[in-house]
Amino acid sequence: VIAISCGSSEQHVTNEITTPEKEIFVPDFNADSAYAYVEKQVSFGPRVPGTPAHSACASWLEATMARFADTVIVQGFKDRAYDGTVLRGKNIISSFNPENKKRVLLCAHWDSRPYADYDPDVSVHDQPIDGANDGASGVGVLIEIARQFSMQHPSIGVDIIFFDIEDYGPPQDQQSTETENWGLGSQYWSRNPHLTGYRARYGILLDMVGVKDATFLMEGFSMMYAPSRVKKVWSLAAGLGYQSYFPEEYGGYITDDHYFINTIANIPTINIIHLERDSQSGSFFEHWHTTSDNMEHIDKSTLKVVGTVVLNVVFREKG
Repeated sequence: VIAISCGSSEQHVTNEITTPEKEIFVPDFNADSAYAYVEKQVSFGPRVPGTPAHSACASWLEATMARFADTVIVQGFKDRAYDGTVLRGKNIISSFNPENKKRVLLCAHWDSRPYADYDPDVSVHDQPIDGANDGASGVGVLIEIARQFSMQHPSIGVDIIFFDIEDYGPPQDQQSTETENWGLGSQYWSRNPHLTGYRARYGILLDMVGVKDATFLMEGFSMMYAPSRVKKVWSLAAGLGYQSYFPEEYGGYITDDHYFINTIANIPTINIIHLERDSQSGSFFEHWHTTSDNMEHIDKSTLKVVGTVVLNVVFREKG
């Protein structure tokens, strides 16, 4: 600021020199690519821990992310399911700009439900599901985001984690209040991060982000542990014209992977999850935990919206 005084008249002429704000480049999210990644996961069959489909999909995820990320770590672990079954899981952790201490965590679960316990047809309740939306959709979005990162790195460090054994909780007729029956992979990672002393500014979990006209309400635990981040993401989505997908309305409290990241790892993490006000299956989409959770109900427009919002969040983060 240059101030020039003109005698006793005390008139001031002020010239303000401003620096134009640097334009932020945000890659264009490719919904066709994301859809193909969802479809590929489903093609292996239900990704239930201990099955050949689960093993084959894990190998594909690791090889695919190795093409895009700077580093990939497969965190193997064993845990006991609600019924005493010992399960072997794999958390797949991909990092971008690993040397940057300013980091953001993006995550989804890649396993699928071993029971179609909410299917209208009782005879299929013991059958596994494809999990196209419940699991594969979030992973597909994040793989496409990783592909975009490989071509244009963000200014901060990013870790993408695909958690395993999220959906192996007890079937509907054996429900309990034990939250620890769910999210076994995220519980393990939260207690045993892939790097000693790992910290991130915040985390974003994607769960069930692929059906037509999805509504992502402001989930309860997200608002409890990271309210400012929720409001920032929802405001950004509104600015992009996606208010119908991200309405400023509160949803219920969902025990999901983000709950354990918040309570165990102490990283403020939000959940972008499809929550409906009225549904036959409760708060979730119509085909949740049924044999109908398949590719027929995956919508490219919704994948595009979610991927675009997350890319904007990351690339607008100051490094």
